[in-house]
Amino acid sequence: MNPMRQRQPAAHDFLASEKGTQRKKWKGLLPVALIFPNRYALGNSNLGFQLVYALVNSLPGFVCERFFYHDNHPPLSLESGRPLRDFPILLCSLSFEQDFLNLLTLFLAGGIEPLAEKRSANSSRFRPGQPLIIGGGVASFINPEPLAPFVDLFVVGEAEPILPQLMEHIADYLAVEEPEALLKRIVGEFSGCYVPRFYTMHYGEGGILNRIEVAPEAQIRVRRVVLEKSPVAGHSQLLSPVAEFADLFLTELGRGCSRGCRFCAAGFVYRPPRLWSAESILAALAERPEDIKRVGLLGMEMARAEDLARIADYLLREGCSLSFSSLRADAISDELCHLLKQSRLKSAAIAPDGGSERLRRVINKGISEQDVLCAAEALARAGINHLKLYFMIGLPTETKEDLAELLLLTDKVRKALLRVGRETGHMVNITLSVNSFVPKAWTPFQFHGFAPLTALKNSIKFLRQGVAGMANTRLLVDQPGNAFYQAVLARGDRKVGLALYDMLQSGKNWRQTFKGCGIDPEDYAMRQRGQEELFPWEIIEHGIDRQYLWTEYQKALAEKSTIACDTQRCKRCGVCNG
Repeated sequence: MNPMRQRQPAAHDFLASEKGTQRKKWKGLLPVALIFPNRYALGNSNLGFQLVYALVNSLPGFVCERFFYHDNHPPLSLESGRPLRDFPILLCSLSFEQDFLNLLTLFLAGGIEPLAEKRSANSSRFRPGQPLIIGGGVASFINPEPLAPFVDLFVVGEAEPILPQLMEHIADYLAVEEPEALLKRIVGEFSGCYVPRFYTMHYGEGGILNRIEVAPEAQIRVRRVVLEKSPVAGHSQLLSPVAEFADLFLTELGRGCSRGCRFCAAGFVYRPPRLWSAESILAALAERPEDIKRVGLLGMEMARAEDLARIADYLLREGCSLSFSSLRADAISDELCHLLKQSRLKSAAIAPDGGSERLRRVINKGISEQDVLCAAEALARAGINHLKLYFMIGLPTETKEDLAELLLLTDKVRKALLRVGRETGHMVNITLSVNSFVPKAWTPFQFHGFAPLTALKNSIKFLRQGVAGMANTRLLVDQPGNAFYQAVLARGDRKVGLALYDMLQSGKNWRQTFKGCGIDPEDYAMRQRGQEELFPWEIIEHGIDRQYLWTEYQKALAEKSTIACDTQRCKRCGVCNG
């Protein structure tokens, strides 16, 4: 059954318990639809989505209303129940490749022509029913190309420095300029704006991209927009008991990460790493509603020790409990454990990612087995009763010995927790969460292929057998077939996007559709890329030296580590060079 046709909760089911909803009268305002192409619970826990919602509604000339993938059919806005065709501007928040198909489904269900070329041909202006479609979010500035045939304009990078001025500019010209002229005006006046129709892809032998033709009015490469400082850290604008993080007030610790894990796209596309000041984080926490006592700190890196101490003092004075998305095993200090104990945190997560010391050198994780064991024991003494360990399978150079060491490490953690449990009188359960590695654009592993499905399934079978005898330990695994589909999209191009559209129209499964379109999924997912191969996502300019990524890939194959970023002195990757 088409999920768009299933009975879903009505808007009032969500809005009745939601804090932060903005309802504005439409008269005299420019309507903007903000689309998150997934469930309400997931979208309303996405801080970037929330920030854009609040930002656009803060502009006096606009009214912004939300759409989610599980809205009733046809999709209706959460705030006023209006259809998608009533909005002349659609902002699409894209966090996951798997949501690309959901977005196209929403367009079709809402009566919107998905193909940008056809929308422009059918209308002399962007208007309701023939809207200007703008894409943003981290998935769109890692690799926007699968959605390039459908999106008029991508905002590449972080929204805060560009979106207010861009929206005001669009409002000035939307009703008076033809689509082509308006888009030319935008790319001429704003950096960080990528208009796919101004770029033509040329393919050579074997269907490999060999040239990108750029229209005269467009930038050769589109530089990502970066928020350098934030007087008030990004924080929750919407709170809901039915969100993924129910009634949890989220605050950013910073953006980016200095560690350079070779599989992590976010660690590269959010360079340079930035930690917000204690003042910025405390200013954000001051926006917390008084009746919300649960606080989540988001960031790929922990705050500085002195800043964390100030944050901890504030939270304890306010009677707040604290949680983190994940903790680095080598960053769990006595001070942090004291804070976690005071917060009565019952669940925590550590991500070794690689199962063996050797594999953690390959991926440049930078943590040892001893770090993991010490962290697990410290968290148990801080009072947690559930520990989640994140690992990946199918990583470059992985062998069965690495999987055996993964099981051995898990058992060592289990025994360490058991010892603490006997001392403290409470036991800690372990969840071993294992996902298939997916090569991502803008990482050193963009050159590497996705592992064969048979190998991944055999690895899962091996892990199941190993965990079966471990008390208080359960294993969660992904579906390798789903990861394979994600791998196709992650390094996909416009041909892949058009195949997704064909799939929606034909009703066939994605493998049948791709075959009918002359596309080999294995080529996209599993083919090893060469040092000089041109990639479709290289229209985007992150400032990262391509040779640096290749060198990091070679170091991975040689099992060599790279030290963390020092933005004051380091010039290795190129981001801080200009």
